Amino acid sequence: MGAEEDAAARRERLRALRAAKELLSTPAPDGEQQNGTHGATEEHVEQPALPGPQDAPDEASKENISSIEEVEEVQDDGELPAMKFRNYLPHDEQLRGGKLAPVSLPKFEDPISAEAAEPKQVENPFGNIAPKNPNWDLKRDVQKRIDKLEKRTQKALAEIALEQQREKEALEEAQD
Repeated sequence: MGAEEDAAARRERLRALRAAKELLSTPAPDGEQQNGTHGATEEHVEQPALPGPQDAPDEASKENISSIEEVEEVQDDGELPAMKFRNYLPHDEQLRGGKLAPVSLPKFEDPISAEAAEPKQVENPFGNIAPKNPNWDLKRDVQKRIDKLEKRTQKALAEIALEQQREKEALEEAQD
């Protein structure tokens, strides 16, 4: 029994939705169609007709008109959604009525541009750059040998300093 009550409530809600949809799709007494914004009407911007092949009636334009009428009939049934042209201006004047006005974006202050506005001292970027020595690669290749020789040199200097100190001590003992 509970399932039947739920189904009946669901049917009532669907009927109410259909009735509301029909009310919104019916034209208002003043001849304008309501667009679902509680009685507000949509403004259509008139644009001048562009000269071109659409001015002359021919078979293709008759087919386009009949296809547009078919689309309008389908829209009345509620199967196809209304087209909204944001970035495209259609050639057909009936479709131009669906063109949306461009959106106005809110303005804000860019924090990056505020920091860039502060003056800074501009240094010459090439002032700190020194050219590489022409033999830097040779030094890199010979660095191991240079390190070994440096150790030997330090040992030799230490031995020479010890010998000189021994000689001084020997001279001092000889003089005493």
